[in-house]
Amino acid sequence: MSKPFSRRKLLKAAALTAVAARPVGVPHVLANASPNAKVQVAVIGAANQGGISVNEVARLGERFVAFADVDERQFAKTAKILAEYPEIKFDSIPQFFDYRQMFDKLHKQIDVVFVCTPDHHHATASMIAMRLGKAVYCEKPLAHSIHECRVMAQAAKKYNVTTQLGNQGHSREGIRRLCEYLWAGAIGNVTEVHAWAPTGRGGTGGRLPTRPVPKGLHWDEWIGPAQYRDYHDELHPALWRSWWEFGDGSLGDWGCHNLDGAFWALDLAQPVSAEAIEQVGGSQERFPLVNVVRWDFPARGNLPPLKLYWYDGYRAAKTANPKKELGESLELSQNRPPIVLELEKKYNRKFGDGGTIYIGDKGIMFSGNYCDSPRIVPEEKHRQFPVPERKLPRLKGTHQADFLRAFKEGTKACSDFEYGARLTEMVLVGCLAERAGLHQKITWDAAAMKVTSHPELNALVQRQYRKGWELEA
Repeated sequence: MSKPFSRRKLLKAAALTAVAARPVGVPHVLANASPNAKVQVAVIGAANQGGISVNEVARLGERFVAFADVDERQFAKTAKILAEYPEIKFDSIPQFFDYRQMFDKLHKQIDVVFVCTPDHHHATASMIAMRLGKAVYCEKPLAHSIHECRVMAQAAKKYNVTTQLGNQGHSREGIRRLCEYLWAGAIGNVTEVHAWAPTGRGGTGGRLPTRPVPKGLHWDEWIGPAQYRDYHDELHPALWRSWWEFGDGSLGDWGCHNLDGAFWALDLAQPVSAEAIEQVGGSQERFPLVNVVRWDFPARGNLPPLKLYWYDGYRAAKTANPKKELGESLELSQNRPPIVLELEKKYNRKFGDGGTIYIGDKGIMFSGNYCDSPRIVPEEKHRQFPVPERKLPRLKGTHQADFLRAFKEGTKACSDFEYGARLTEMVLVGCLAERAGLHQKITWDAAAMKVTSHPELNALVQRQYRKGWELEA
């Protein structure tokens, strides 16, 4: 009697069959090949950020075939979202706590997968899906390590699947208008960019005391490919981004949004160095509470060298408070670029809770969160500058809709893994600088995929995985 297939052998055999059956350049055939068939969708991470994609897939009328989430309580949130769509019977859709089991049992029924997990699962889940010939939409940042970014981009090409990074602003009008203004010379040659996040992550101190695993949470599956630790507070469901092992801090959270415009418009590729020039808090377990990071980019063709700055977190300051007997209180203020404070004072305007400032030799531009609403500063200069010619296509609908359209048409989505991997790599070089510590300038050799100045950081460039969760190309 022959031995049963292991999960690894089963998935490899299925992957080889899927790839062999699909000619290069032709999209994956729908699991249901009948005319007007709906796309068969699986969602990993069924609520929170995943809930946005769940709602959008439902609105577009596609068909859910599976949900996977490590927390049984999250399925109730998904059911609540889908209650707005009476034609969808949530209780009849298979639910899994381990996405590996979902792929084992249902891979033949799945066309596309939405990966909406914490960062440390992005690569493992996406790679299984791509090896099986599935289209993948993965939330940002694309991966938890630079090596994973490279492997995922290569896999998308190897397996000829449609992919999309979940940096939703890339589909919008704002970033396209921003590119066109900068390309038209609205502010001349850009030599500095300052971007900041609307939220703060991080903390201080070491690992927290072990706590009982909450009822309904499948902890071993939540840990997944990361190194095992007992459950403790401030991880699930929302605060994992603050911990080095599982997230990528505020930079990983918002960098792929608010740095996207600079990366696209200014043809940034990869930096030669990066440095944390300000930090508050942080530890061997957690990201700093306040960060200022600078990347250095060389000249690119006719474009001059560029310094790119990132700011996140909240600063603490003592302020007078007559309502308190002590006369002082602690107040938190958002960590924003000094240039923003100067411009707000000079022009008597507000630039919002997050965004990006572009400084050129002929002027300044601003874009908000997700690179929305780009404007030359001051406003009168914006009105005086001729509206530039449209050079980029405009997309109809949402980022998720663009992904599903690309899958159906066999074309590229607007922020596929080839682009998303390069953008995320730049962000993660900044995270390496944060990990190196204050004023520890790191030099990055992109071709060799190595930190040359601080070789100890290279252990973070390529992660180690727990048995059963290995990354396979």
